[in-house]
Amino acid sequence: MQNPILNPPAKQHQHGGYSVSEVTLANRNNGTLLETLHHDVTPIGAHYLLNHFDVPYVHNALDWKIAIEGEVAQPFSVTLNEILKQATVNNQTRTQRVTLECAGNGRANLAPRWPSQPWQVEAVGTSDWFGMPLKYLLENTALKSNAREIVFYGKDKGIDGGNIHHFARSLSVKDAMHDDVMLAWQMNGQPLLPQHGFPVRLIVPGWYGMASVKWLNKIQVIDHSFNGHQQTGTYVYQKDKAENGEPVTSIRVKSLLIPPGIPDWSSRKRLVQPGVVTLTGRAWSGDGAGIKKVKWCCDDVWQTATLHPSTDKYAWCKWTANWTATPGKHILSCRATDANGNIQPLTPPWDIAGFGNNAVQQVEVWCEAY
Repeated sequence: MQNPILNPPAKQHQHGGYSVSEVTLANRNNGTLLETLHHDVTPIGAHYLLNHFDVPYVHNALDWKIAIEGEVAQPFSVTLNEILKQATVNNQTRTQRVTLECAGNGRANLAPRWPSQPWQVEAVGTSDWFGMPLKYLLENTALKSNAREIVFYGKDKGIDGGNIHHFARSLSVKDAMHDDVMLAWQMNGQPLLPQHGFPVRLIVPGWYGMASVKWLNKIQVIDHSFNGHQQTGTYVYQKDKAENGEPVTSIRVKSLLIPPGIPDWSSRKRLVQPGVVTLTGRAWSGDGAGIKKVKWCCDDVWQTATLHPSTDKYAWCKWTANWTATPGKHILSCRATDANGNIQPLTPPWDIAGFGNNAVQQVEVWCEAY
């Protein structure tokens, strides 16, 4: 009998109810509570969470080592304590407010859907990340002239698609040396929680969350394109399996509406009183592109919302609008346009693994005096 973990059956798209494995993943990984979108910075306990494997146990954070090897003049390792001292002495620390979103956010809204973490719209959050730009560490490594990509390895290890590996992602040398890519060891003024990458992680602003490797313990400089499982075996846009696909990188323009009124316990459908209801939401896009406008919709009638621009180029912005609710059933939506002219689609873009679904959200609301 073949080991089914190392020789898994081929996955098939699913219709209807969620499988036991999807429910198991959903119980391990939490989404942002949409009502916390009122906060400019997501409370740590409400920030979305996606971990592929087990959360590593860390006994002593200051002794945590990051090995730097490959196409460098001299391989070496550095402790977090040494990084902290370098950053402090050289005044290299900084805080960046960054919105992170899971590349699979919205997967559950495709039909048929790919069997994986069944996100609907809630896999997004914004935090103040504190640390130092990665380039300050890389500048000490003396990269060789043939260096092409830099691979970032996390301590977390497991099996995906029958492949045993540590979670790892790469960036081009140019992208890795960008001023805003950082090593982070605090989140909202506190040490990282274990599930968020304690003691140190990568933050790649403007890219989907898979690039921000947690529990970072090895950096490898290579002279070729990295073909690790999390780089080429997944996180690739594909219309069908025959395509080579396109790598998932920067976040697509998106917006969310905080569901108004009060919720039904199980369906999460909403009940509001007749009269003026203030609608509030968030909008964001990738690569530091700001949001140009947000429109909101009630029953297929679109209107322009009031935009409250963010002062942080990688963080979401707030939008508001006043809706006069009348008795009956209504469908509310919102739609963002970024500074590059990208607009959210009305229907989900098809991807076999459900990546990059930035279609407009729909919220069912019933209006009745109560």
